Amino acid sequence: MCRVNEPAFDRARGYGIYRGALRHLILELKFRRRERLGRRLGGFLAHAWKTLGGPGNGEPYLIVPVPLFRSRERERGFNQARLLAEGLKKQLGRKRCGTAAKIETGLLIRTRATRPQTRLKLQQRMENVRGAFSVSKPTQILDRQIVLVDDVMTTGATLSACAGALKKSGAAKVYALTLARATPQFPDTDDLPGSAGVDEFGSQ
Repeated sequence: MCRVNEPAFDRARGYGIYRGALRHLILELKFRRRERLGRRLGGFLAHAWKTLGGPGNGEPYLIVPVPLFRSRERERGFNQARLLAEGLKKQLGRKRCGTAAKIETGLLIRTRATRPQTRLKLQQRMENVRGAFSVSKPTQILDRQIVLVDDVMTTGATLSACAGALKKSGAAKVYALTLARATPQFPDTDDLPGSAGVDEFGSQ
């Protein structure tokens, strides 16, 4: 299945599995509007950044949060992927390995509303986001290395659609970085059982 549906991104990494305290924190961020929590969670992405083995090393690269459709962002009040990207950039700066990184939020645009990917099958997910993204300023990504940031990756359909749009507009490489990876054993359900604190999670 992976060979038949080869993703458009060059490499993908996640910080952890979508379960337990990490899952609780992501849902707290998305549905209880804990924006400060989003930036703190974004700092954990610096651990996954090290394993990408591509961006950096003196070459230019951009951090691009996966965009929400404008009506969804207005309803939610923020884009959780952008908060994660801000936390990542701050942590990279502390480690002196990401000072050249720049967050770009207006380059990648979601051109239409899409159904939530949760509980959709692979082919449904791919069709749902097909052609849903475009690049507003192709000259700014020409021959650049891009790091896409999102909260959860399940099949990679959304990230692949984003990467496809970026590469079509001239990006040299596109990497995907997510806070969590959903699996058949730990699916990307959106129910919010209980709560968890980021300090408790970080100590585990």
